[in-house]
Amino acid sequence: MGQLTPLVNFNRLGGPTAFRAPARVNPGRPPEPTARPGRSDLLVFRKPYLGRPVPLGPEMTLKTTDELSTIEQEIVDHFFIARPTVGTSLGLHQFDGVLPDLSITGTRRWAATARELLTKLRDIRETGLATGRRMDRTILDLLLEGVIFDLEESGDYDRNPMAYLFQPNLTDYLIREYAPVEERLEAICTILTKVPPLLDGAKERLTRALPRPFVTLAIQIASGLPAHFAEADALAEPGSSALRANLHEALEKADAAVMSFARWLKEERLAEAGESFALGRERFQRLLWVREGLTTPFDEVLRRGRADLKQNQDRLNEIARGAGVAADQLIARLNNQHPTTEELIPVARRVSEEIREFVRQRDLVTIPEPAICHVRETPPWARNLWTAAMSPPGPFEKPVDGIYWVTSIDPAWTPTQKEEWMRTFNFAMLKNTTVHEVWPGHYLQALHFRKTEQSLARKVWFSYSFCEGGAHYCEQAALEAGYDGRSIEAEVTQLKDALIRDGRLIVSIEMHTRGMSVADAAQTLRTEAHLEEIHAQREAIRGTYNPEYFCYTLGKLAILDARSKYLATRFHSSLKEFHDAVLASGTPPIGLLDSALSGA
Repeated sequence: MGQLTPLVNFNRLGGPTAFRAPARVNPGRPPEPTARPGRSDLLVFRKPYLGRPVPLGPEMTLKTTDELSTIEQEIVDHFFIARPTVGTSLGLHQFDGVLPDLSITGTRRWAATARELLTKLRDIRETGLATGRRMDRTILDLLLEGVIFDLEESGDYDRNPMAYLFQPNLTDYLIREYAPVEERLEAICTILTKVPPLLDGAKERLTRALPRPFVTLAIQIASGLPAHFAEADALAEPGSSALRANLHEALEKADAAVMSFARWLKEERLAEAGESFALGRERFQRLLWVREGLTTPFDEVLRRGRADLKQNQDRLNEIARGAGVAADQLIARLNNQHPTTEELIPVARRVSEEIREFVRQRDLVTIPEPAICHVRETPPWARNLWTAAMSPPGPFEKPVDGIYWVTSIDPAWTPTQKEEWMRTFNFAMLKNTTVHEVWPGHYLQALHFRKTEQSLARKVWFSYSFCEGGAHYCEQAALEAGYDGRSIEAEVTQLKDALIRDGRLIVSIEMHTRGMSVADAAQTLRTEAHLEEIHAQREAIRGTYNPEYFCYTLGKLAILDARSKYLATRFHSSLKEFHDAVLASGTPPIGLLDSALSGA
């Protein structure tokens, strides 16, 4: 499950634009990558942004002034030079329309300045800082270290063409009415005009021997980008003729550049592509540190993931034995109970309200007000990108509204294909997905993130494991609290999703540190997580370029560990107090959650 605007995943490819449930296989279509055009990832050296303070707004005004404050602002400013569209998704719209300079010269220059800032930061002694500010110091360190890792250690900009195609993403401008249409269209036109030089630079930088999964997926993504770009046409309809003319000119050039890039990949890189994609043991361990502040050996993370997998499998098999069927048959039964196409969105709205009321009645967690979440059908251009997604308001965004996107059928499908799709949206799955995406998952996370007074460092940091792992934890916590009467259907669905997340963690570590092949990863996901062939293949391929999809299980286990450790001693055995405290910590690196809750 995932996210649509930010809280942004600072992953190696720039992150998703929304918390989202990865799209299941659309009937009758070839497998599509579960990634979507994502955040701009790196560098634009434009003078207006150098040293420009981040405007916090009245609700985000920071009261902390200490030895860390000046370098904190400098590091955040420098970070947004590196990832300007992260700023856009957080609600800082001075970064609208900015795409990165991914040239070797540009990235080296950014990294050199980042190292100077790290030296200054590390000269500040922790002993002179308040407890919470010590954590902020670590977060600021990771903020820079993470980008340096992307630029110099992971090799994405030398070996992964998707890292360039994920840059020109228009989603924020299309779905959020944060500014007049004309302003958003101007930003879109600016982005589109930068697509040709962006992809020309990619051709210059990418090496000859690229990983085959990266090349084949990049070709698929490129083929879908013109349809994504074309969505701006509908936005421009009410605009002036001059604005529409500018947009059409920019679209034409961007489309041509993308198609040219796809041809180049097919003709110049595909034949020489190889199977080597793994980060390796040392870089994978570094990944755990720069993303999540974890020093735990990855072998131990793998051991915990396997233990969680076994626990979930044992419980699923126990339920199946009680029902007198195999586990696969038990899962298949759920698919027969689903809404009609016409019922899907109304049912999703009803389920969202029911779960909100359940959370309120059980007093599981505080619901900050105003809390406004719209349930809408996924627009046609995004049907292949997610099954369901949450677009929450960024911490600096003015509107508090969230948008819960639910993907219906494609009218062009056959009746059989439509039925297959709706079976994936059976009632139990829709309920579990809504728990993850809305209440008490991603939308409620975003509301707390906006309402809680945070340091600047914590306002701009996003932990993939905290957010996705937290939403995954919510599925289990809601079930434990008696959601849906703790029915067999609810528990089987929750376990099925948990097994997929366990499988992701296992194959991510195995593929990137122990030489597991994509084929073996797919086989593992088929046998251990009860996935069908195409779904297992897609999940395995996703792990080659998105190793951080270990985040769901990793984050869930960290929160469960913290609950076991502190619920009785620090929170008077009150789940509400515990959940409020977890959400009040921001979205810290999951390795720092224990410190955030203990006050250490």
